[in-house]
Formats: sequence, structure tokens, C-alpha cells
Amino acid sequence: MKRATVTIPDDLVRALGSFARAQEVRPPLTAVVQAALRQYLSARGHLRVSGPFHITPAKRGSGRGDVSQAHDRDLAAR
Repeated sequence: MKRATVTIPDDLVRALGSFARAQEVRPPLTAVVQAALRQYLSARGHLRVSGPFHITPAKRGSGRGDVSQAHDRDLAAR
């Protein structure tokens, strides 16, 4: 991870404050800036954002009796 010092103009400081006050739990400034950068860069095709993780269950079960105990092994094999 890279650390950076950023100068934020007054209008963005006010908008950030307004956003933070509107949240039930105030997010850290770092989290807000990272989320904004991710959205900005992905919208312009410079950041590939992975989609949600989906598991499709087998129609009749997997045929294995230890899946709930060895799930890490089974997911890693995919």
C-alpha cells in the first residue's frame, strides 16, 4: 500500500463533512477517498472490479460427505 498526502479544496472538505454527518456510522476519510477513487477509476476502465462471489449448489448434492468440513479445499480447487 502506498501512502500519499493530498490537498483537498474547501468545497470538497465541506462535501466530505456533509457526507460523513449523514452516515449512521462516520466512515474514516481514508475509506471514503479509496471508495471514490475505485469508483472513478473503474468507471474509466482503469481498474477492474471483481463481481460478487456466487456459489451454484449441485442439483442432487455433491456426493461427498465432508464438504462442510473441507470447504476451503473444495473452493480452492475451483
